Amino acid sequence: MKCAPLHELALVTMGTAPPGDTYNSDGRGMPMIAGAGDYGDIHPTPKKYTTSPLAVAEPGDLIVCVRATIGDLNWADRQYCLGRGVAGIRPRNGRADLRYLSHVVASNKGWLNAKGTGSTFPAIRKADLEGMPVPLPYPEDPKRSLAEQKRIAAILDKADAIRRRRHEAARLTEQLIPSLFYDMFGDPGRNPKGWPTRNIGRLTTLVTSGLTPSGGAQVYVNEGPYFIRSQNVLMNRLDFSDAACLPSEIHESMSRTKVAVGDVLLNITGASIGRIAWVESLDREANVNQHVCIVRLDQEQAAPEFVSVCLSLPWGQQLIIRTETGALPQGLNHKQVRQIEILYPATKLQHEFAKRIREVRALQRAHETQRRESNAMFDSLVQRAFRGEL
Repeated sequence: MKCAPLHELALVTMGTAPPGDTYNSDGRGMPMIAGAGDYGDIHPTPKKYTTSPLAVAEPGDLIVCVRATIGDLNWADRQYCLGRGVAGIRPRNGRADLRYLSHVVASNKGWLNAKGTGSTFPAIRKADLEGMPVPLPYPEDPKRSLAEQKRIAAILDKADAIRRRRHEAARLTEQLIPSLFYDMFGDPGRNPKGWPTRNIGRLTTLVTSGLTPSGGAQVYVNEGPYFIRSQNVLMNRLDFSDAACLPSEIHESMSRTKVAVGDVLLNITGASIGRIAWVESLDREANVNQHVCIVRLDQEQAAPEFVSVCLSLPWGQQLIIRTETGALPQGLNHKQVRQIEILYPATKLQHEFAKRIREVRALQRAHETQRRESNAMFDSLVQRAFRGEL
């Protein structure tokens, strides 16, 4: 396929911030899109309005982020004021199909981001967006080219719909975990089933946290035991995709903070304080730094899955961050962790909950495999489409 710059096929309208005194939140004037924070899944979900829009997207226009999250897309379902973080794209000259252009823009996110400048929030210029190369089938025959673009866009739309359904299935499966807890044990804040409570310290054999080795990141290695940091502890899930690794000799010297399957890991400092997950499995040995607390339960008394999910709920998060002043604490010490008091239903019921959670996890893994496969299929179709092989 030959390529043409976007400006030959479409009108690009760069957003402009209206005067500050024209903003409002009560629906007066035109809804405003400042950036990806105002995006919905497909159509915008604006938070502010303006009575003096300076750049406008019309219904059906493609809205693209040109600042910060460059290349993110939404579709205008009505008129919107375009703020300086976005731009509008509208075909012209009858040479381009907008659905086709949307897939071209999405496939060029890396190219667009490479054009971004600015230290705090990278942004691209109008010339960058207008200069984006658009592969055109049959460029010598505009009518045939447009028909082929529509055909390709229809194929990619179907593949993208499959991919979105896979993502949605994964998201909904994640919601099964708190729903299952509420179904079995009720809302912990109201405790309608009258469960007794018990503090964490009475249920554990170890509560401790690690440290950062001398030398910090300079001692990390490409292969070795995981060094689990706060960014690796998500809510009810561990993410080792960017986990650091320690040399074996340093890991062995930190023997007290070696992680075991069944441990509950709790972030005890910083912005992620309160994030909590249990160690479901490990493909290698692991350790933690000072921001992550190991809560090692006596599993004859408590199930790790139950404790983690209980404390991940809004009620549990309030227990973790509550202070006498109501302010967010800078950190929790081990004594405070031991004093956290949770619901304490019968251990047998906790382990029944854990069994069901393992079934949910198996379903999540299946959905994740399907999600990866649908992503790979879509990426392959996009590459083939823009090589003229569909």
